[in-house]
Amino acid sequence: MRIISGKAKGTNLYTLEGNNTRPTSDRAKEALFNILGINVLECAFLDLFAGSGAVGLEAASRGAKKVILVDRSKDAIEIIKKNIQKTHLENKVLIYKLEYEDALNKKILEKQDYIFLDPPYKSDLLYKSILIILQQDLLKEDGTIIAETDKAEEFEKQIEKLPIKIIDKRKYGRNQFLFLTKDV
Repeated sequence: MRIISGKAKGTNLYTLEGNNTRPTSDRAKEALFNILGINVLECAFLDLFAGSGAVGLEAASRGAKKVILVDRSKDAIEIIKKNIQKTHLENKVLIYKLEYEDALNKKILEKQDYIFLDPPYKSDLLYKSILIILQQDLLKEDGTIIAETDKAEEFEKQIEKLPIKIIDKRKYGRNQFLFLTKDV
């Protein structure tokens, strides 16, 4: 895993050992940021289930103004800290070792341009986190939630009644990115 573009381009990142995390592949990450393009410049970017921090650090490397990385795992936070030092992006990144609910309800105070969600598969954390994001009004009016999932159809049924709409879907291997905005 590496930073693909921007200020820290080419920096190899540390990853977590074991099977508890499933990093977003470089191919998928590159495709994601090609879709976002220059909109990442000067944006506020939240990576809620950050793992190694690779997605959020990619945003910081590409010019995001402020990136918030949240993970509940002590091991993940240690890897994130090492990756921040390695990429020299300290001035753009905040880290919180918290459960996602605590981060969304108590720590994330300003609205975000992009919120990246890649929670553990086989959980309902994607739906629950979007529900809190909407309740706390943490997404800017023109902001986008990017949900990475392996069960897009199931997830789409879950969010049918929420004031949110899917504006794009992209598939990379077994994973899909769903791009969601407020349905106003």
